[in-house]
Amino acid sequence: MADRMNRRKLLKNLGLGAGILSFTGISGVLASELSSKAELSKSYSFSGKIKHSVCRWCYQDIPLEDFAKACAKLGITGIDLLKPSDWDTVEKEGLVCSMATDDFASITEGFNDLKNHASLQEKYSGLIKKASEHKIKNVICFSGNRNGMDEETGITNCVKGLTPLLDYARELNVNLVMELLNSKVDHKDYMCDHTDWGVKLAKRLNKPNFKLLYDIYHMQIMEGDVIRTIQENHEYINHYHTGGVPGRHEINDSQELNYPAIMQAIYATGFDGFVAQEFIPTYDDKLSALREGIQICDI
Repeated sequence: MADRMNRRKLLKNLGLGAGILSFTGISGVLASELSSKAELSKSYSFSGKIKHSVCRWCYQDIPLEDFAKACAKLGITGIDLLKPSDWDTVEKEGLVCSMATDDFASITEGFNDLKNHASLQEKYSGLIKKASEHKIKNVICFSGNRNGMDEETGITNCVKGLTPLLDYARELNVNLVMELLNSKVDHKDYMCDHTDWGVKLAKRLNKPNFKLLYDIYHMQIMEGDVIRTIQENHEYINHYHTGGVPGRHEINDSQELNYPAIMQAIYATGFDGFVAQEFIPTYDDKLSALREGIQICDI
C-alpha cells in the first residue's frame, strides 16, 4: 500500500509542477516542492455545502498557532478536540473549537458506570460553562467500557448521569455529543460501538442537546452500511469524523470508503454541522494530506 500511495503522490506532485517545468526547466523534484509550497500559501474557497474541521491530535507535531494559521489558509473553519487552554490560540486566527474536550474526558471511564457520575458531572459542568463563554457549541462525551455490563443497564446509567448535565448545558446553548467508536480494533470493550445503541440512548434521553458524533472510520469497521445508516439516523447526529479504512490514514483511493458519495449523502440530509478530518497522515507533507482530504470532502 505504501508503494502505491507514494506513486500516487509523485504523480500528483508532477502534475502540479508541470507548468513550472515547461517554462523554467527546473528539475522535477524542485518543481514539485515549489508547487506544494505555492498551493499551501493559497487561501481556499469551497462550495459551502460542507463545513470543514480537523482533529488536532493528528497534527500534534505542528505548533498549534502554526497549525491554526495553515488551517485558515486551507479553508478550514474549526479544529476538533481542543482543551480550554487551546481555545484562545485558534480563535485569534478566526477559527472555532468545533468539539471541546479536556483531560478528564475518558473513553473507558464514562457515563455508563454509576461510580463515575459525581466526578464527571462536576467536571463536565465546568467545561460546559467555559465552552458557553467561548460560544463553543459542542462538548464531547463517552459511554465508557462495558466491563461485563449489559447494554440496557449501560443506557439506564447513561440517562441518569447525563440528564442533569444536559439540562444545565441547554440553558447555556451547549450540546453534549457522544462519540461512536469501534470496539473491534481501537477501543476494545467500548459500549457505544454501534449506531443503534447510541440512537437508543438519544431516544431515551429525549433531550435536543444530546447528539452523536458519527465517526465514519469507526462505524465502517463495526457495521458498514454507512450511507443508509446516516440517512436513517441523521436527526441524532450533529458531527462527523473521517478516516480511511483500514488504518485510519488518508481518505483517498488507497482505502475502501467512497468519501465523495458519503459527503453527498450527509449533505442531502440537511446537515449543517462540521465534518472533521481525523485521519493520521502518512505523507511527508502532512498539510498536503490534509488539503487533499478536505478537497475530497468538498462536494
